[in-house]
Amino acid sequence: MEECCSTKPKKEHQHHHEGHDHDHSHDTGDQSVFRMFLPAIISFGLLLIGIALDHFIKAEWFSGWIRLVWYLIAYIPVGLPVLKEAFESIKNGDVFSEFFLMGIATVGAFAIGEYPEGVAVMLFYSVGEVFQAMAVTKAKSNIKSLLDQRPDEVTVLKDGKPQIEKAEKVNIGDIIQLKSGEKLGLDGELLSETASFNTSALTGESKPDTKTKGETVLAGMINLNTVSEVKVTTAYKDSKLSKILELVQNATAQKAPTELFIRKFAKIYTPIVVFLAIGITFIPYLFVEEYQFRAWLYRALVFLVISCPCALVISIPLGYFGGIGAGSRNGILFKGSNFLDILANVQNVVIDKTGTMTEGVFKVQEVNFNDECNTDDILKLVNALESKSSHPVATAIHQYVGEVDHSILLENVEEIAGYGLKAFINEKELLVGNFKLMDKFSINYDVQPENMVYTLIAVAYDNKFVGYLTIADAVKADAQLTINKLKSLGVKTTMLSGDKSSVVKHVADTLGIQNAYGDLLPEDKVNKVKEIKAKNQTVAFVGDGVNDAPVVALSDVGIAMGGLGSDATIETADVVIQDDMPSKIPMAINIGKQAKKIVWQNIILAFSIKAVVLILGAGGLATMWEAVFADVGVALLAILNAVRIQRMKF
Repeated sequence: MEECCSTKPKKEHQHHHEGHDHDHSHDTGDQSVFRMFLPAIISFGLLLIGIALDHFIKAEWFSGWIRLVWYLIAYIPVGLPVLKEAFESIKNGDVFSEFFLMGIATVGAFAIGEYPEGVAVMLFYSVGEVFQAMAVTKAKSNIKSLLDQRPDEVTVLKDGKPQIEKAEKVNIGDIIQLKSGEKLGLDGELLSETASFNTSALTGESKPDTKTKGETVLAGMINLNTVSEVKVTTAYKDSKLSKILELVQNATAQKAPTELFIRKFAKIYTPIVVFLAIGITFIPYLFVEEYQFRAWLYRALVFLVISCPCALVISIPLGYFGGIGAGSRNGILFKGSNFLDILANVQNVVIDKTGTMTEGVFKVQEVNFNDECNTDDILKLVNALESKSSHPVATAIHQYVGEVDHSILLENVEEIAGYGLKAFINEKELLVGNFKLMDKFSINYDVQPENMVYTLIAVAYDNKFVGYLTIADAVKADAQLTINKLKSLGVKTTMLSGDKSSVVKHVADTLGIQNAYGDLLPEDKVNKVKEIKAKNQTVAFVGDGVNDAPVVALSDVGIAMGGLGSDATIETADVVIQDDMPSKIPMAINIGKQAKKIVWQNIILAFSIKAVVLILGAGGLATMWEAVFADVGVALLAILNAVRIQRMKF
């Protein structure tokens, strides 16, 4: 009606799939922590024995080739996988990877007889890699818990008898029997009279949600009480949960500008460092009187270890991935780390009213029709026409009037965006919509709609004004908290709605929103957003995800409320809030701010420490041990900082 639904075209976003400098998938699979650390434990034990034989026991036999073989055996468990990765990277055209840096640094250490240091560098590097693997696994734990919500098997009723079948092989129309405590494997329609479900897998909220017969139930919901029956309406691969899982798993494909910059930077930085190391080895020969090749080669190797960009290349994506994981845990789905960055700096949030800040559950308050017309007959006509719309107003009228009279023949039904509906019955024109619709078709009326607070639905039949219905919509419980939090974050809020201005002003005044505009057509909303963007300010638009396509296309980030309600929502929005709670808007912004803050902390930490130790290394004041700290130590500090976001409460 006032904000008539239309299918929103998919919003286009450029996907920048940058080539990775090296693989950091760190998929630990089902490995135990002990198995992951076993190579490092073996190397560490052999290294300690070697150092003891060198410096404390001072065994005469521990020299020459025996000493070399001993340290080689200590090196192999941790060094061989890295050398193999370096070889694979070179084969794939990526010569200057961190594996290559570590490889030449440690092989070089062996070449000049610094066996313990060569083993130690690779040992600590490998330990760092294991910690990175564990951190990434932890970051993925929210997604894994989502994956666990999708059962592989379901109980299908065949001729009244229960049979266990693979969920992916179940057909649309089949009936699933769902026992108490069981998870639903596919989307469907509830056939039982009533059932309560735990929806935390989809919304982040553990509060039970009671469904009644005919309502939609979704894969991942857990049946809480009696045995229920569900008719399958969607194929396994098309279920809401499948789409959500796909969305979250693919979220890392959308890189944030900071992440893209660091990857590009590493591609330039690493080869420069290699050539500088070569320069440190040979250039002093031209200027230093007592040039010692071994001493300058050692400095160059230290320089290489320090320069490894691992701390940056790992901790930055991990910081963003942690943000995506934190969002998932709270029922907020980010389609990429770039949207975390945008939300961190967003200056304006433009909010739709109906269904976003209000419940979107309209109820007819009163019917004011002319005395000369039959109220029941007109309501039946209005109900028949509104049955062609999916707008919440149509639902309110249907609930008020009752079942649709299918004997009423509607012809030339037309939905006029921003106005309402038009059709012909017995060659007489029926108009149902806002008062702008009456003006558009030159229908005279004796009402002053601007003086009324409630939403008005005007009706005209056979070119005559029949009367109007008043419809009210309640403000959401956490709407006030949302506005207060947005203000505390320094974000300006604007409410745009196709609903009448008096209703919009009433809601805006209640919530404390300064800028609110009603009676807007879709093109009016576009103009309002253009006005904000003309000031070079970033805009996030929040709506139901299937309306207002032009506004969403204009916005820097589109946030959809109620991702469970529409397939189009999941496909088109940049951020999906799954439980309809507007308070998740400031939460999403805060997650973005925290993720960006952690990323920049890691960048500053890594660059500062590396710069100091690089200078010391080039000047011969830093040994391999300082180099290990500058590389592995900084990487571990950065990783520990990055995983903090998963422990934060938003």
